[in-house]
Amino acid sequence: MRHARFSATVRAFFDGRGYAEVDTPTLSPFLIPEPAIEVFRTEYLAAQGASRPLWLIPSPELWMKRLMARGSGNIYQISRSFRNGDTGSPHHNPEFRLLEWYTIGADYRDAIAVTEDLFAHLLSHARPRAAADRLAPPFLRMTMEEAFLRYAGIELGQCLDARTMKEAGERQGIAIPAAPTWEEAFHVAFLTLVEPSLPRGRPLVLTDYPALVPTTARRSPGTPWAQRWELYAEGVELANCYTEETDPEALRSLLAQEEARKRECRVPHAVDRGFPEIFGPDFPTCTGVALGVDRLEMIFQGESTLEGVILFPFSAIVRGQSSPSA
Repeated sequence: MRHARFSATVRAFFDGRGYAEVDTPTLSPFLIPEPAIEVFRTEYLAAQGASRPLWLIPSPELWMKRLMARGSGNIYQISRSFRNGDTGSPHHNPEFRLLEWYTIGADYRDAIAVTEDLFAHLLSHARPRAAADRLAPPFLRMTMEEAFLRYAGIELGQCLDARTMKEAGERQGIAIPAAPTWEEAFHVAFLTLVEPSLPRGRPLVLTDYPALVPTTARRSPGTPWAQRWELYAEGVELANCYTEETDPEALRSLLAQEEARKRECRVPHAVDRGFPEIFGPDFPTCTGVALGVDRLEMIFQGESTLEGVILFPFSAIVRGQSSPSA
């Protein structure tokens, strides 16, 4: 099927570059705390003794980093990943294929070149060839600071507290909730003013996100920005990349910060408290990219919704339809 061929073409690209394919667990007794992501909870029923809660992974990150700590080198996988409480948009499915790869001795800018090469490889196998006109590298590049100034009229570097971020957004005519956190005000401005205006003629890499948005991305020294980018194609977010933070103390601080926020989740989960301890003195500098394979295939095939590429999309299942897509 076309669906399987696309995944095979992705695998051939990474195999040809010497990345090792790995296969890590889908069920986990703990997760990295990410309050912005809702998860699925299930339960292991032991033959004897108490049952144990488990969660379906939203990404394979916590396992893949453990492999790198063991000296795996460059690795990738296409995993089944799960995210609950999505928006119900045509670009979301609660179960999806996630391509995640890690490159040793590289940073987030190096990862742009690898992603461009991946697109070129996929285009060399694409049918129809029309995809080349809209997806061919090199990608456009723009910093988050440039995007806010161009599309929202907001000097993001001057709005680094909740009050100034809220006031800047309101001056542009958008409604921001009373007493927001900085992150809440930022996301309202971004989703309302910036993201809908991003160019669509070619893939765009939006770089250097504010470090005030908590992630495991390394901060650029002496700046308010994190070494992070997201990839958009035809207005659809496809990928997220970090130069990975490997300082255990910084990760402990992030873990404490995010664990305090996990009560915001509708489905709380156990936290991987040992996550910072993975990063010993020998843990390599690396970059990681997570890319939605279903969305990528959707764009390459010229489809407008995931129903065109997922064999049994959840949206069709809940409508009572069971016929697979092509």
